[in-house]
Amino acid sequence: MKKYSKTQGVSKGAPSGFIISLIVHAAAFLLAGLLVVFTVVQKEEKKFEPPKPVDRPKMKLKKPKVKVKKTAKPKSTQRIVTKVKKTNMPDIRLPEMSGLGSGLGGDVGGFDMIPDLSDLEIFGSSQSIGNDFVGTFYDTKRFRNGSNNPGISDDETCAAIVNFVQRDWKPSVLNKYYRSPRKLYATTFAFPTMPAAMAPEAFGEKEVPGYGWFAHYKGELVYPEDIKFRFWGQGDNVMIVRVGSEIVLVVAHPEGTSDQYTIPLWQPTAHALNRKYPLDKNYSVVGDWIELKGGEPVNMEVIIAVPSGGLNSFILCVEEEGKEYPKNPWGGGPCLPVFKTEELDQDLKDQIIARMYEGDFELDIGPVFRDYMPNSITGRTETAESVEPETPASEPVNPNAPHIWTKVDGRTFEGEYSATMGNQAIFKVGRKTVKVPLADLSAGDLDFIRLSQPPDFNIDFIAITKKLQPLVVTPYWDAVVYEPDVDNTFGVRLKQKSAGIYDYPLTVKYYAVGKETDGNNTVLLSKSEDTFNPAVQPDRTFEFTGETVKTRAYSIKPGDRPIRGVRYSGNYLVTVTDSRGEVIQYQSKPEYLFDIRAKLDELHPHNHFDKDGNRITPTRPRLSQRSIPP
Repeated sequence: MKKYSKTQGVSKGAPSGFIISLIVHAAAFLLAGLLVVFTVVQKEEKKFEPPKPVDRPKMKLKKPKVKVKKTAKPKSTQRIVTKVKKTNMPDIRLPEMSGLGSGLGGDVGGFDMIPDLSDLEIFGSSQSIGNDFVGTFYDTKRFRNGSNNPGISDDETCAAIVNFVQRDWKPSVLNKYYRSPRKLYATTFAFPTMPAAMAPEAFGEKEVPGYGWFAHYKGELVYPEDIKFRFWGQGDNVMIVRVGSEIVLVVAHPEGTSDQYTIPLWQPTAHALNRKYPLDKNYSVVGDWIELKGGEPVNMEVIIAVPSGGLNSFILCVEEEGKEYPKNPWGGGPCLPVFKTEELDQDLKDQIIARMYEGDFELDIGPVFRDYMPNSITGRTETAESVEPETPASEPVNPNAPHIWTKVDGRTFEGEYSATMGNQAIFKVGRKTVKVPLADLSAGDLDFIRLSQPPDFNIDFIAITKKLQPLVVTPYWDAVVYEPDVDNTFGVRLKQKSAGIYDYPLTVKYYAVGKETDGNNTVLLSKSEDTFNPAVQPDRTFEFTGETVKTRAYSIKPGDRPIRGVRYSGNYLVTVTDSRGEVIQYQSKPEYLFDIRAKLDELHPHNHFDKDGNRITPTRPRLSQRSIPP
């Protein structure tokens, strides 16, 4: 018989109730553990609460008006009466912009487009307004990498142009030659007689001689209504116009190499009118009739080229079918409107007027080739602009005028400030002299006293004129009487000559004035300003200069005098203004410039003005200065 020890553990044969109890307790512990784990892991879900709305002022925006056509399929160029090839284009779904407004830059789709045209030159601006022609400049005297092209001749330049035209005006044809990175955007082609070097300068190529170059302008020809018209042009050395796929006008100097090269490109149909009437420095050529459908644009390209240099001009005018025009006083031909895609800015018109003969063409009348008409297509009416009241020009400060003074304790008194002695200000109150500690005056009155005691300066106007060597522009230039171009640099030097420290900003401004060489007009050549604090200037001296301004004078007829242009006259105005806008000191030569300074502020450089400060147009060349017979 077996005996069992008391210390023997639970083993086989143990009571079943005891084993079940162990299983139940193990399950309870396991369940409790799971509950604890889930309780720790399962976090409360975060809810996103948006921040409170911020009150912002609401702006009233014009809603763009956009009409969407179902299809917009460019139509063929059969609107051109002459030989026009139809071009089939795929259907393109495009939005049609409406709501176009008037004025330079327009008001497009409810958004004001006001580009900065401060650099506007006769050959175009560096900024586009949308309905203009983009110009690219080519120099055949240089290769694509900028290296010189030796042995360049008129023939090579003309051949390059003809090759470009005959190969469908593809820019890749000109890859051999230098292409300027600067683009210009032109709204007209009215470039009367001027030195051929002016076009390279306008495209940023200031050191390029004025021959062996051409410019290619490309844009769209469009009009809001059906119209039939033709171009009249004058081109020296050569101008070529293509509308759609057809050349509609070629005009070149009749005695030059370019004329021989371009004759095969196009022949005029209006033979009776061809080279009959003067236009600028030569006779005009009449182009083919063109028909446009209202609102349907067609590509248009223009080439102006100068293979041989000298003085050149390019004019493109428009004759509408059935319209009567005034007669040109020189030769009796029609005085036609110049081609334009926008109303011309007055600054641009002045540059043209200074070089055009009266009666040659019109700048303000005639069709404007854009796809809208003010107040008709848009349905809008012009409203009078609000006119800000003119602020009277400030006179030099009089610190001794009666003034209401305030003390730090709030008490006031009226008196005239006389001087400062030590820590006291001296006032004249009635017939008495009163001393008030500076510490007793309000901060505003202390500033008033200090501002009213600006330093006294020696004012020196800086005028540096540097005559330039004339550019090499081939022997054609030798027949022209000219003065060397002049680079003018203007500025101001102020030297404080009074004692004391003036720790407030001052603004110094100058106006440099020129004069016509062949007229009586005064011209604003340059104006600029800068701000400085006298308290921190080394040697109590402040100096600044503005950008260099070029002046040019030349004859427009070989051997003719007087020559035309603008020179620095030696006249100027300098003003020094404090932070309140008060003129504290000035120097004027002659004196009347100070009296009209408010009007000078409204003028742009190169604007002409009279002694009252009113803007006037430049003096035109005289009809007797033409180089062709009537």
